[in-house]
Parts: sequence; structure tokens; C-alpha cells
Amino acid sequence: MSKELRKSQRIDFERGFDVQIMGIDGTWRRPCKMLDVSEGGALLKVDGSVGNLDLKEFFLLLSSTGLAYRRCKMVRVNGDQIGVIFLKPETTKKKMASPSARRTSVQGVA
Repeated sequence: MSKELRKSQRIDFERGFDVQIMGIDGTWRRPCKMLDVSEGGALLKVDGSVGNLDLKEFFLLLSSTGLAYRRCKMVRVNGDQIGVIFLKPETTKKKMASPSARRTSVQGVA
């Protein structure tokens, strides 16, 4: 028996789900099938070679129009299959002042 070590549950697609991967700069694109997906990543079967692609960071296009996408990074490759993790958007380190703090500073200036 093997113990599942993943942090989040994976959803398997029996026939695969048609998606595309695209370079961050938009200079390349490859059709693929998403074999499974979780909150943190996915397993993709790529059509064609991945040897000449920059897979450090790329987009996973989930819709034909490209409006639904995730920013990804490849973490493993096994033949025509790649494992990717989803990259989270960087959060800004600056926090906006609360409305009460802004009122106080404006009132103090007047």
C-alpha cells in the first residue's frame, strides 16, 4: 500500500482536458492534455517535444481564448508528461493605511 503524500486532493481527468502551455513572452505555445489537477499543481501530457522550451515559468491556458490561465513552473518531466506547480501572484508588501488612519493624517494637516 502506498501512502498519498500530496498536500491537496487531485482530480483525475479520464480522457484528459485540452489545454495549452505558452511562454511568458508569448513566443511559443504547445497543445497538451491536463491529466490531473489539484489546488497546487497539475500533470500535463505535452504534444511534441519539450526539450527546447523554457519551462522555468510559463502560462497554462485553460480556455481557448486565454482568459482563464495559471502561471506555472515545471517541477518534473517524465517523457511527454510534465508536473507543474502553480505560482501564486506576488503580494505587495506595502499595506494601505486604514481609512481612520488616513482621516487622522488629513485632519492633522489642516
